[in-house]
Amino acid sequence: MSSIKTHIQAYLNYDPAAKSFWEVLLLYPGPKAVGLYCLAHCFYNKKFYFIARWMSECGRFLTGIEIHPGAKIGKCLVIDHGMGVVIGETAEIGDNCIIFHGVTLGGLKFDPVKRHPTVGSRVLIGTGAKILGPVTVGDDARIGANAVVTKNVEPNTTVKLNEFHR
Repeated sequence: MSSIKTHIQAYLNYDPAAKSFWEVLLLYPGPKAVGLYCLAHCFYNKKFYFIARWMSECGRFLTGIEIHPGAKIGKCLVIDHGMGVVIGETAEIGDNCIIFHGVTLGGLKFDPVKRHPTVGSRVLIGTGAKILGPVTVGDDARIGANAVVTKNVEPNTTVKLNEFHR
């Protein structure tokens, strides 16, 4: 229960529009998607893949956020607005990250290997950004809106749209 409170508190700290614990818990899509992901991830780790994917599909239907149950997500992930967010199977996300709507953490291959990004802690990923392939985004990096990232991003770096970080 304390992790739920900590997660909701992250939204309250980040979003001035969030007025109460209950508002965030019941009306924000991000916490719902992450909560369903946590359940699906448990089933996935126990090799109950069908149930895990079914729960993931329910989460996508309810929230518009698709998180593969095989992804690894740290503490206090804030998904702001959320519609259209896609997080792939081998993606890894550190602690205290913020992801805006329309973000994709996707793959470039279909081989059964690490094919999705690894995102460090305290990373902000702007609206519509696409981070593709088994790249690493360092701690405290910022990925600008609609940026396309296909190579590693150093810690404390800002990637802007017009830089085409490929």
